[in-house]
Amino acid sequence: MIIEDLKKILESEILILAEIDKLSSGNIDNPELDTTKSSGLSNRHSRKPSNLTNKNVYNLTKSEKDRDYESESLLKKIRTLNDLIPEIINKIGLNIEDSELNSLEIAPLKKEIEVLVSERGRTDFLKSLNIDSQQLKRIKRTQRSKPKNLEKFDSGNWYNTLSNKIFFSFSQEFITEGKFKNLITDVRKSNINILSTTYLSIMFFSIMISLIIGLFVMFFAMFFTIDLLSISIQKYSGSYLARLIRILWIPIIFPLITFSLFYFYPAAEKKSISQRINQEIPFVVIHMASISGSGIEPIDLFRIIAMSKEYEFAGKEFSKILNQTNFYGYDLSTALRNVSLSTPSTRFSELLNGMAITINSGGDMQKFFEKRAESLLLEYRLEREKANKSAETFMDLYISIVIATPMIMVMLLVIISISKISTGFNPTQMTTAIIGIVAIVNILFLSFLHMKQLNY
Repeated sequence: MIIEDLKKILESEILILAEIDKLSSGNIDNPELDTTKSSGLSNRHSRKPSNLTNKNVYNLTKSEKDRDYESESLLKKIRTLNDLIPEIINKIGLNIEDSELNSLEIAPLKKEIEVLVSERGRTDFLKSLNIDSQQLKRIKRTQRSKPKNLEKFDSGNWYNTLSNKIFFSFSQEFITEGKFKNLITDVRKSNINILSTTYLSIMFFSIMISLIIGLFVMFFAMFFTIDLLSISIQKYSGSYLARLIRILWIPIIFPLITFSLFYFYPAAEKKSISQRINQEIPFVVIHMASISGSGIEPIDLFRIIAMSKEYEFAGKEFSKILNQTNFYGYDLSTALRNVSLSTPSTRFSELLNGMAITINSGGDMQKFFEKRAESLLLEYRLEREKANKSAETFMDLYISIVIATPMIMVMLLVIISISKISTGFNPTQMTTAIIGIVAIVNILFLSFLHMKQLNY
């Protein structure tokens, strides 16, 4: 540790001496001296060259003063570093831990140099660099930025690994034979960080587990009954054959529900991502139109959008374009067409195809983005107006269904209780059923409203 510190100090001093040598050589070989020599010849013709000569002499004097000041500043740095060497040498041979060297700070002299400065010489060193301590603290604060969380490919958990071990070959045969084409396409377009073969393996494994659970539930329901109103479990008394026929659907419905969830989830995810991309596209195109006016290359334009935190979903699609060009070696037009085929958004696909055509034909990208931004903004306004009208319709439905209907049901309950009409249920059971129905209707209506509302 101490030897490395000494090496850093010596390397820093060597670089400082090299800078001093450059300054001293600049005094000997100065191009302005030739100007002063030749200026004497031109004095015989006019007075204007004489004024230029005086100016050159003044500049020469000023540059010499600057070099002297820089040389003196570099010498101060060397003195500061030399004062640190005895302090380090005295610690050689002692059992010193690294924690005892915390009094030494690393101050950057250049980007590729690290200089060790003691606490005593820190102030002089900063003065020689014309750096204020408060300014140094502000620089340190800006450098403490949090690293960007990069999304990594999911290596898989134990469930994925177990599913692949059991059903990988079976899933591979399905893909080879061309089955589940729509499902595989939806998996790729939904940006799920999982391979299509692995997704099919997980689906088959989950169906197998749901079948086992369904059989367990069927055997449980064959010997026991559950009273939902009184919330109690009782032993079944009756014909077991008739009971088996009534509950035979349970081990069938569980795998069907599991298969439906796995089959339609990628399509729902693709639709959700498509909506989010469509929401960001108008602002992305406006951003690209403003940047393209500076004459920037299209690939650099895509890199700016991909690295921006403002466009979460559209940025991922632009990252695909960068991967196509940087890792796979495709040209920009081919990369744009490939991504247009895999993106879940139809509008974004049309935008990429339009950019590919404009690049191949040598068209003006700025004009293309401006025209496309106008059409996208018009569609954006129409969608907002449609969403507002839908919200008004849902408000009327909520008032009529969720608020008025429970009041009517409560009034009917009161009338039935007063008139003592026999319904087969006691007032407690009817009240519980009404409250349950109102709660379920509210949950369904709010879920539907949440799915329909715009996220911007």
